[in-house]
Amino acid sequence: MRIKLYILILLSVLCINNINAQKNNKKITITGTVLDAAKSPIVNAIVMIDGERTNSVTDSKGNYKIKVKPDAIKIGIFTFGNGIKEEAINGRTQINLNFGISASKKLPDQNIAPGEEGVNTGYGSVKEKNLTNKISKIDGTNKKYASYSSISEMIQREVSGVRFSNGEYIIQDSKNLAGPVPALLVLDGVYVQSFDSISPSSVGSIEVLKGSSAAMYGSRGYGGVILIKTKIQNK
Repeated sequence: MRIKLYILILLSVLCINNINAQKNNKKITITGTVLDAAKSPIVNAIVMIDGERTNSVTDSKGNYKIKVKPDAIKIGIFTFGNGIKEEAINGRTQINLNFGISASKKLPDQNIAPGEEGVNTGYGSVKEKNLTNKISKIDGTNKKYASYSSISEMIQREVSGVRFSNGEYIIQDSKNLAGPVPALLVLDGVYVQSFDSISPSSVGSIEVLKGSSAAMYGSRGYGGVILIKTKIQNK
């Protein structure tokens, strides 16, 4: 009888431990909304957990919903044009991410060696020397650029391999079977059709992404990408 009793007790303990383990491993559901700097919803942004991409994306209203393991530490959002933003989960079940809010701003280092400069690649900043394809960059704070009459003139004269034709920027004669493929235009993290409304004097920086440097934008970046940050955004 004692042996049977011990066995029953042992089985009970194992069952309780198994139930507790299942409860501890139960996934947590996190929901939230993703907005850009203009407080507009970002569509088709990819949800990341601890640096790994998931199959979850934001809907037409910028909302997302995802189940994560209880030991997950960080949730991130990957966007085309606005970059990546991450936040600690800390047991929260609702996490909204606003790309218009920056947690911190670093002052520029005046003693940075050539090739060590940070370059915005659309989803983060990398060292210029580590890029597989050179990114052309214009520092708009240089007073000499204010003399240009338009952004198109500024880019064509300062960046080799870029031409402006019929209202479109063509980088390194990029083309497919249908003809020339225009560059994707991004102004302060937002896709735009043209830069006509921008004055050269208001430009903080211009970056021209070519080849593999523009691959992160998928098919949209086939013809390259031109990123402009105004002086207001660069502050």
